[in-house]
Amino acid sequence: MNGKSKSQLPPDCSIKTRIRDIYVRQLTAEDLSRASEIDVSESGEVVYKSTDSGIHPEKESWTRPSWDTRQWKHNIDRWATRMRWDVMLGAFCGERLVGLASLRYTLAEHTAQIVSLHVSRDYRRQGIATRLAEELIRLAHENGVRRMYVSATPSESAVGFYLSQGFVPTKYVNKELFDLEPEDIHMMRTL
Repeated sequence: MNGKSKSQLPPDCSIKTRIRDIYVRQLTAEDLSRASEIDVSESGEVVYKSTDSGIHPEKESWTRPSWDTRQWKHNIDRWATRMRWDVMLGAFCGERLVGLASLRYTLAEHTAQIVSLHVSRDYRRQGIATRLAEELIRLAHENGVRRMYVSATPSESAVGFYLSQGFVPTKYVNKELFDLEPEDIHMMRTL
């Protein structure tokens, strides 16, 4: 064991990981080139639709394949130029990038935006998305933000996650984001 005790070894990232084995830090440009380590593939049987009376689940089969390096680069460039993120965080298990999230400090007066939040397929439902969201909220709060906005993928898992974090569908939809993502569920949380 190379002279290290079992407790000093990096966590085995190929098995279910304990949240305490995950650390979050700001990503560098070099780290962003590793984004394709995150498997965003997902499928489901329910999507949410937004109407004047709120959001409603509808039965609909959907699939999102994993993104390759080119698709990750395209999305990161889009988030940087069209949504203008200010900080990108990564969640790591040992040296492996297992999640990322980005924040735009000023979407509107006193309102920040969660631009992106992705956790690799094998690491979902272990608290990593919550940890990333909490760190984004902490950073926003430190910068005088009073509200957080997110344009959530209409999947049951994404909408359910944001609802669990205190976000609610908003009637005050950001037109720019709605034009970019009209099928998303636009949500807000007061800090």
